[in-house]
Amino acid sequence: MNFQNVLFNKDSEKGIARITINRPEVRNALSTAARRELRKIIEHIQSEEDIRVVIITGAGDKAFISGADIVELKDATPVTMEEFASTLGQKLFTDIENLKVPVIAMINGFCLGAGLEVALCCDIRIAAENARFGQPEINIGIIPGGGGTQRLARLIGWGRAKELIYTGRIIDAAEAERIGLVNKVVPQDKLEEEVKQLAENIANKSPLIMKLLKKAINAGMYTDLAAGLANEKANFALCFSTEDHAEGITAFLERRKPYFRGK
Repeated sequence: MNFQNVLFNKDSEKGIARITINRPEVRNALSTAARRELRKIIEHIQSEEDIRVVIITGAGDKAFISGADIVELKDATPVTMEEFASTLGQKLFTDIENLKVPVIAMINGFCLGAGLEVALCCDIRIAAENARFGQPEINIGIIPGGGGTQRLARLIGWGRAKELIYTGRIIDAAEAERIGLVNKVVPQDKLEEEVKQLAENIANKSPLIMKLLKKAINAGMYTDLAAGLANEKANFALCFSTEDHAEGITAFLERRKPYFRGK
């Protein structure tokens, strides 16, 4: 898959795919063209069977994604923005969140606005020490429109989210880790190695069981406890109809490493 704004490659042997927003000259600002390419890649991944983990990152060491392409917002209207949110905005980011495989955000440099909204849609966020985070939309007279007002609060709490969004304040990686915005912060020269090891660890698990696990967790994020537990119970029961479950139990009893085939 060859695109101008987004790079995509995969290691079929390990089951790991990588998406790189490739606009370093503008700190990987997410243009409409880049969003269209990203949508095609997400659709492709959803249809693939040999991908077990996805890594999303930005080209260079200055930015993960510095935000939306502000130039494109200058002549926007309420009608065009509603359509945008329904296709390349909220809808695209929700599709990332609902990918059937785990998604890791490898955050290098600025992760602002739409960039933070992309990171919030990922299952796990690993950041370099030079990473910077924020929802600064208030500073240009708009609010986050890609899910930031909802996902940020669910991750770090309503009070902290309101403070960051109301002020547009940008925080460093250490504070992001302290408030639970990222899972881990590592030196910049160790970021690739850290994310690679994590991705390989996850890729070695059953992709079928991982899909059920992600579905159960994500459902619980947006429902009450009773509904979340009911969803967990249904997906838990489904595990026992799979070959991977039988292989996992057998391997454990035989004291060997399991070989999961995704069946």
